[in-house]
Amino acid sequence: MSADFLDSNVFLYLFDPDVGKQRAAEVLVRDALHGSGVISFQVVQETLNTLTRKVAKPLDGHDRQSLLKTVLVPLWKVNPSEDLYARAMEIQQRYRYSFYDSLIIAAALAAGCNRLMSEDFQSGQKIETLTIVNPFSG
Repeated sequence: MSADFLDSNVFLYLFDPDVGKQRAAEVLVRDALHGSGVISFQVVQETLNTLTRKVAKPLDGHDRQSLLKTVLVPLWKVNPSEDLYARAMEIQQRYRYSFYDSLIIAAALAAGCNRLMSEDFQSGQKIETLTIVNPFSG
């Protein structure tokens, strides 16, 4: 299965004033919902937390509930497990990413994804069967 793992920054750009990034995020999310997009529990938590507290115009409870039900839950395929944390620690040690970034990579690998869509990693880097892609770069 060819699948894309979407990092939380993809969802945050849905609400960004930068129209170019917003449109790119909309396409990624639409394609993910109609294809084989995947996220983890961590992406759900980071997205909801950031849209509640760390943006210029926080989403209200209704809008967050709507995003959760219509976008995040349908894509949410990876939950915490002992194996996921163990793999994240191996990735952290080998590639020197932070633990939380390593947990994202581990979740993408666990889901069988081919690409990790994020601006927070080195675009083009391959980690096992996963290629990191920055969908917001020029």
